[in-house]
Amino acid sequence: MEDKTAPPDSDAILVSLDDCLARLGDDGWAEAFVTLALQTGAAQVMIFSYTADSAACLLSRNFRAKALGARLGEEYLRGWFREDPLFGLMLSMPPGTLQRIESQRIAAQMSEAYRTRFYDQPGLQGKTAILATGTKLRLAVNLYWQRSDSPGTQRFLETIMGRLALLHFEARPEQNYPAPLAVLSNRERAVCLGILSGKKAEAIAADLGVAVTSVVTYRTRAYQKLGISSRGSLFTVCGK
Repeated sequence: MEDKTAPPDSDAILVSLDDCLARLGDDGWAEAFVTLALQTGAAQVMIFSYTADSAACLLSRNFRAKALGARLGEEYLRGWFREDPLFGLMLSMPPGTLQRIESQRIAAQMSEAYRTRFYDQPGLQGKTAILATGTKLRLAVNLYWQRSDSPGTQRFLETIMGRLALLHFEARPEQNYPAPLAVLSNRERAVCLGILSGKKAEAIAADLGVAVTSVVTYRTRAYQKLGISSRGSLFTVCGK
């Protein structure tokens, strides 16, 4: 029997869009955005910010293999981003512009090593990148597919996702902590800042007034959102 209470896909997308809009600039936005990304059918979603000489991962989630998403994000930030054909294009875009690009369009510009490491080995056949530039940031929302390209019916949604990401991260107030940590909750961020300052879990727990097990939980959640899997990767992501 058909479940009459289950909303159709279009309704689920609208609910997710509304949730993202309601949480713009807030700590809960990341999970709302991941839920929206899941509606596209992507195998993985990543958000990167770029400057002329660096890249930062602001969000990463692999819906089929969490460890894979973390590993790819770490490798990309270790310098592989400079071989991404989108890097130069992103830097050349004027503020207030947006482009949607399928990986097939830039495949000829990829080195064999880059293609092998980020597409062939992980079994990702294609990527849709939404490049969005604002007054402060240059962001790429990357949706990775286990087929050659995205479903054509989702193109409007992908473009909206790019605009939502830019709105969210530009709405975040200037802070005295590394930009990638903006996607975290207050407790998750505090744990990461403690790690970056060289503190052990016990010291961080004492500072926050929580159990050590809670620190471990916050750290795990933070690493998942940042697309990393280790303390060393946290330092890399934060440019330390």
